[in-house]
Amino acid sequence: MDERYRSTTGEAAEETAEALEEGRRLFAQPVRFLVGVADAAQLPPAALPEVAFAGRSNVGKSSLLNALVGRRGLARTSKTPGRTQQLNFFELGGRLVLVDLPGYGYAAAPRAKVEAWSGLVRDYLRGRPSLRQVCLLIDARHGVKRSDEEIMELLAQAAVPFRLLLTKGDLPRREALAARLAEARALSRRRRAALPEPLVTSARLGYGIAELRARLASIAQPPEDGS
Repeated sequence: MDERYRSTTGEAAEETAEALEEGRRLFAQPVRFLVGVADAAQLPPAALPEVAFAGRSNVGKSSLLNALVGRRGLARTSKTPGRTQQLNFFELGGRLVLVDLPGYGYAAAPRAKVEAWSGLVRDYLRGRPSLRQVCLLIDARHGVKRSDEEIMELLAQAAVPFRLLLTKGDLPRREALAARLAEARALSRRRRAALPEPLVTSARLGYGIAELRARLASIAQPPEDGS
């Protein structure tokens, strides 16, 4: 593991061996695309626990999802910001649903369409009974922006727990990454609904993936056999 990553995350980012194994088992299960939603009327039944992935356009949501499930083509990735234009639902092993949300802050689309996506995302975040947690992705190179703060406030008002994830953690220099992590920790302490201890991730090199799997496994529906 890159010493830059180890030195900034420290022991706080480490999970127990049992939790890591549970996360590995969950994300080794089959994953399938359920539905792409462009209108609230198309939302699937709220059955399994859901985890949504939110963040600014081009923050790396699709890449992180692909790394979590170990499949390159599950979520479409693109260098063009705003490529994800709907809420994409994926079912994992009959125990958890992963939701890839459209990026906010920029999109290569007409303003009216961007506003429609934004409204759909806000309606989903405010009123989805099966939504257990939001992973709020922050580009480790750029830190928290005003649009991120607005989503945090929305989640606080809706009482939806969220965890900050620093993406592309292999790109900043060690000192810059440490500063971004300190900023995220401070935000987590003062923001209502924020879960403790942000996580540094890199979809390209695998940093933080096992730890994130472990944390998400803790909110998944228990397996039917109890194992």
